[in-house]
Amino acid sequence: MKFSKLSQLALVSGISLLAASLLAGCYLITIDYVFVASSASSTAGSQGQVHAYAVDAESGAIRDVLGTVASGGVNPVAMTTTSDYYNLYVANQGSNTVVHFSIQNDGGLTQMDSITLPGPPAALAVNQADTYLYVVSGSNTATLTEYALASGTGAIGAPVQTVNLSLNCNASKIANYPSDAMVPTGVAVLPGNGGVFVTAYDQSAYNPNLAVATPSSANPGWLFGMAVGANGALAPAAQNCASSTGLKPYDVYEAGVRPSALAIDPTGRFVYITDYASNTLIGYSVLSTDSLTLMLNGPFKTGNEPTAVLVDPRGLYIYVTNSLDNTVSAYAITLATGTPTNVVNTSGSASNNTDSTPVAMTVEPSLGRFLFTANRLGDSVSGFLINPNNGALSALQDTPYPIAGSFPTAVVAVPHGNHASETVAP
Repeated sequence: MKFSKLSQLALVSGISLLAASLLAGCYLITIDYVFVASSASSTAGSQGQVHAYAVDAESGAIRDVLGTVASGGVNPVAMTTTSDYYNLYVANQGSNTVVHFSIQNDGGLTQMDSITLPGPPAALAVNQADTYLYVVSGSNTATLTEYALASGTGAIGAPVQTVNLSLNCNASKIANYPSDAMVPTGVAVLPGNGGVFVTAYDQSAYNPNLAVATPSSANPGWLFGMAVGANGALAPAAQNCASSTGLKPYDVYEAGVRPSALAIDPTGRFVYITDYASNTLIGYSVLSTDSLTLMLNGPFKTGNEPTAVLVDPRGLYIYVTNSLDNTVSAYAITLATGTPTNVVNTSGSASNNTDSTPVAMTVEPSLGRFLFTANRLGDSVSGFLINPNNGALSALQDTPYPIAGSFPTAVVAVPHGNHASETVAP
């Protein structure tokens, strides 16, 4: 059968459109990049690395795009970015360093500068204005150091102020036992740049069998709060930590037994802390003075040994990793009070399975649809789809995703290129 020239053109055009549609259907659109920090191998003292993955906009699946770069030290434990997503900071606990990387539009990382700390780092945070980097460090003495960040480049400058959080307050707050080991675990900054909070626990109070010169009767878990003034000056918000030696530069609040992480909602009204030892989520309301008050109906039950907590970019939902259970718990926030309520998924469960020992997580900022956990003993990343209507999680296809490394401990996400990020406030 012969075709006319017009029919031939129509046939060719149809075939071309079909091929184009098939290609478009197979094309993966990158919406975000996910960075995962791990050790290069399971060998003790192995160098750290940061692996870059692209997130598909439709499925949420992650894929290797740029491979790995050295973390600049040993045993990376924490990462954070500037709010403009141009800079990444990696804390290497095994070498007492924080390394600064520039983030390229294609997700590539370029090492820029680094600092050496007096003790092992535990956590990092950058304020919303991208002017200060906060680092908590120390194995026996909890120290908060505030570093200036260079405008435009994110380079880490000289320390602006250092606060020793192990200094003793009056006996009603922190008992006067100089031999107590105060272990820092987390740091977060209020969205308006006006305050910074640090979690730590008294190791000898948390573990009474630990050999110390004088057994401690101190409360084990603590939350320290500081107001950030002009030129970065740190000072107590409510000045509730006076002692015979003068006013200490922080407020102090009881925070369970062994606080492991903290998060602040995007509106700066609520602070949430996970308690690793008592399997609870502790909530605080932020007062007009930036001081805190406990939520009266808390603490709230989590899974076993919670290690990380975050609030989604819209400020509607809380997620907690439970390292012993290998799960993530989801909670909806009652916006008037901050009270979290368990969210049940489609299978009728309040928990969502990950790979072994989730210790960190992130929500991609472009759409706020996908959550990822770093699974330390699973050597993997687990991915979930967030239901925007109720916060429930459902596992992504082919999750968990294996990583090219061992013991992943930190994970962050940045938008692809200049893609806008999800910042809807309640």
